[in-house]
Amino acid sequence: MPEHIETTTPEGVDYGWVMQVTFVVTILLGAPAIAVLSLNVGPLPTWTDRAAFALRVGSVVWIVTAISVFLYARQTQGQT
Repeated sequence: MPEHIETTTPEGVDYGWVMQVTFVVTILLGAPAIAVLSLNVGPLPTWTDRAAFALRVGSVVWIVTAISVFLYARQTQGQT
């Protein structure tokens, strides 16, 4: 018989859920955003230039996603 998996009932915002949703949404939105925006940037001749561009755009996508998901979780925490 498998061991019981413990569950939690957090009070307030479930930060685990926020982190998971942020991760998934950032990948789903960030990869296409970086690809589309890289078309208008001009030449990115080296891998260092490409990585630096991806980090600059990806960090903006990540912070906007994280704040949005957190605000959504905080808004809906009392409605469950």
